[in-house]
Amino acid sequence: MPELPEVEVTRRGIATELVGRRVTGGVTRTARLRYPLSPELPGSLKGETLRDIGRRGKYLLLDFDPGSLLIHLGMSGSLRLLPSGTAAQKHDHLDLEFGERLLRLRDPRRFGAVLWLAAADDIYMHPLLASLGIEPLADDFTPRWLFAATRGRNVPIKPLLMDSHLVVGIGNIYASESLYRAGIDPRTPAGRIALKRYERLVPAIRATLQAAIRAGGSSLRDFIHSDGSSGYFQQQYFVYGRTGEACRVCGKPIRNLRQGQRATFFCPHCQRP
Repeated sequence: MPELPEVEVTRRGIATELVGRRVTGGVTRTARLRYPLSPELPGSLKGETLRDIGRRGKYLLLDFDPGSLLIHLGMSGSLRLLPSGTAAQKHDHLDLEFGERLLRLRDPRRFGAVLWLAAADDIYMHPLLASLGIEPLADDFTPRWLFAATRGRNVPIKPLLMDSHLVVGIGNIYASESLYRAGIDPRTPAGRIALKRYERLVPAIRATLQAAIRAGGSSLRDFIHSDGSSGYFQQQYFVYGRTGEACRVCGKPIRNLRQGQRATFFCPHCQRP
């Protein structure tokens, strides 16, 4: 599933090309993704200028004067920038035309979402956004904040980092990689981690996410950039998907375990409780 780095890479890619341009047409090819998709949506946006493209967690917000399109890529979705008139394929569900450029949503599993949020409403109070936690790249995501937010929490730190009600967009890959960089065992109860260790973890989370964004994200299955290229952060993994391989630092074998039905990868020598 695309996580924060992949969504941010997508945002930057389409923003560079489309912000400030007018919608000239479009089409929907399915009545339903995760939620109903109105066939009138492209027509209702015709003539409107795309003012900005924001991101909240793993959601993209395409801002127009009358409101915003909220887009979630689901497990297999991608947004592509293509020449206008490019023939659609089986899983291409939504086109928005901007003159000679075309923004196309492709989603083979149809777990993505496209919703219209009127400007008259507080879009950040929408049920999909209202309960989201802090942004890990925001200035207010600090070691002291995370330390305070985890007091009394006995849940292991790795699944807690993946809880979008606490902090958004980290995901399975980036939680494992961040904890390795910080030297923290993923099984450690979050409430028992001292402030000094959070002073290593928060910068590790930031560094991991920023490195992934620079690398174009991780392309493990379906994710591709808006220009059709792939990310390559997976080439930099320290632990994720490397079970049995030598740790890049100590040489000991990388291990894995299951936490909350998800695979966790770690080095038992470099990461301590």
